[in-house]
Amino acid sequence: MERRIRVTRMTDEPAQGAERVIDGRLRVYYDGYWIKAYEVPADTLLAKKRLIEALTRRLFNHVEHGLNVPGARLEEARRAFERESDLQRRRVKGAMLAGALFNRAADIFTKLVEIQALGVQIQHDNALMRQCGEHLKEASALGKMVLHRSGEEGIDELWGEPFKAFAFPIDDFYKSRYVKIALAMRAIDRIGTELTATFDKIPSFTGIDALIRDFTIAAKAKCETLRTDPDIFDVWTSFVVAGERLVQFQPGQSDGDVQCAAQGRYLIECGKNLLSYITRARVPMPKSTLELLQRCAGFHASWALAPAPEQSVA
Repeated sequence: MERRIRVTRMTDEPAQGAERVIDGRLRVYYDGYWIKAYEVPADTLLAKKRLIEALTRRLFNHVEHGLNVPGARLEEARRAFERESDLQRRRVKGAMLAGALFNRAADIFTKLVEIQALGVQIQHDNALMRQCGEHLKEASALGKMVLHRSGEEGIDELWGEPFKAFAFPIDDFYKSRYVKIALAMRAIDRIGTELTATFDKIPSFTGIDALIRDFTIAAKAKCETLRTDPDIFDVWTSFVVAGERLVQFQPGQSDGDVQCAAQGRYLIECGKNLLSYITRARVPMPKSTLELLQRCAGFHASWALAPAPEQSVA
C-alpha cells in the first residue's frame, strides 16, 4: 500500500517557532502548521553564497522565460530598459534587468568567497559587498514587474529572498522561509476546500473529494520538503501521482450534463495547476487564487440553476 505523506496540524496553539518531534521528525510551528525543520548552516560568506545561488536558480525556474541574463551584460540590460518608452516592452526589459542584477551580484559573491578562501578577511562594509547588496536590492524592486511562468501574476516574494539571505543572518532567513511555507499551505488548504465544496452534491462528480484531499495532502508535503531531503523520492512521486489521478477523473454523464462535466473537468485542471504553482514556488498566489475561487462560485451557481436532466421513460 502506498504510504501517504501527511502534514500534522494541531488544535492547541503553540508559540510561533515552537519545535516538536512528530513521527520521529523535528518540526517547527508557524501560523497553524507544523513544518519540517532543517538544520541551519553556519552564517559564513560561503554559506550565504551557496544560499543565494540556490535561491537564484529557484527564482529563474519559476518566472517567465528569458530573464536569466548574464551579469556581464548588466550595463546593456540597463541601457535597453532606460531607453524603452512602451509600457509593455519596458516591463519585460525591467524584468531582464532584474535578472542581470541578480547574476552580477552572484558573480561578485563568488569572487569574494574565492578571495576569502585565500585568507583575506572580507568585512561587511567592503565596497564590493555594498555593491552586491545594492544590486540585490534593485533587482528585488524590479521584481514587481516579473510574472510567474504561468503568466497569471507576479510572485515578487521570490525576488526578495536573495536580498534577505544577503542582508540578514541565515537563521532569520530560515525563519522567514517557514512563515512563507505556512502561508502557502494555508492557500493550498483554502483552494482544496473550495474545490471540494464546489463539486459537493453534484452526482456526476461523486468521488472527486477524495482525489482533491489526496492532492492537497501531497502538495503540502512537497511544499515543506527540500530537494536534498532523503524523503523527496516518495514525496515528489506522491505529489505527481496524486495530481495525475485528479485530472484523470472522469465524471459520470447523463444526457443533460455533458456541458457541466466538461466545464467541471476544466475547473479541476485549473485548480490542479494553481496548486502545483503554489506548491513548487512555496509562496501564496493571491490574485490567481481569487480568480479560481470566482470561477468555482460561477460554476457552482450555474450548476444549481441548471434544470435537472430529463429521465427517460421506458
